[in-house]
Amino acid sequence: MVSLILPPRKRKIAAWPSAWPAEFPSTKRLAGGDCAAMSENLFDLSGEVAVVIGATGALGGACALAMAKAGARVAVAGRNAERGEARVQEIADAGGQAQFFACDAMDPASLKSCHEAVGQALGAPTVLLNAAGGNHPDAVVTPEMPFEKIPLSGWAKVFDLNLVGGLLLPCQEFGPAMCGRGRGSIINIASVTSHLPLSKVIAYSASKAAVLSATRFLAREWATKGVRVNSITPGFFPAEQNRKLLFNEDGTPSDRAKVIFGHTPMGRFGDSSELAGAAVYLASEKAASFVTGSDIVVDGGFLSTTI
Repeated sequence: MVSLILPPRKRKIAAWPSAWPAEFPSTKRLAGGDCAAMSENLFDLSGEVAVVIGATGALGGACALAMAKAGARVAVAGRNAERGEARVQEIADAGGQAQFFACDAMDPASLKSCHEAVGQALGAPTVLLNAAGGNHPDAVVTPEMPFEKIPLSGWAKVFDLNLVGGLLLPCQEFGPAMCGRGRGSIINIASVTSHLPLSKVIAYSASKAAVLSATRFLAREWATKGVRVNSITPGFFPAEQNRKLLFNEDGTPSDRAKVIFGHTPMGRFGDSSELAGAAVYLASEKAASFVTGSDIVVDGGFLSTTI
């Protein structure tokens, strides 16, 4: 009887890195046998110029502070000069370098002026973090306003906040310049509602789903131009735009907050500082050079829970 089992092929594997295909010239390789590069600080952002739009808010501010601590020169970009200067002072007190730049993420002319001013003061931006966004009561489902009664104007306001000002216009302004220089990292802020629509906040959920989709689109478009585009999905972090939903007037957790706690394995809200590590990682060319089109979830396990 003739056996149909073939003997294993003997294949000679060349030593690293000479076996790496020569047709991939842009691939980064360690020198043969040299692991010294791995001992460097992968999260060192020295030499980076990070523009954080919405750094006047809690989540954007925490990310701006962390990037500055990691060595980046940070442009605190926003509409509120008083809060912006306070953030700059906070960063300075922590030993970082930052400067406030007036910027309206909904205004292309304002974004262009901000871009030019940052370039002159701090250098060409290499990191863009889009932390502008929010919700609007005109687009929240309530007993008095069911889904079918939501006005188009309310829907548009939320999409303008999260998709137009939170991604489209800033990426149109800063992205092409990064592509022209051949490097850059863009970080967008998604949401757990990008993955699972939450009750009541229909327009917010839909707009954040669009942010996740657009992030992946840009990651594909700009990957060959040296620009990485990723997103972060925060879980529930108390902030100005959601405080009324999460807390009663006396400061106790609302019924909705209790439901969130029950659905979050860690059983609590996140602190803004817990989002910062993901931002530093995605900003770092050393740590995340092959990471694009990814979404990092920082939610205490919320999205991993079903029944």
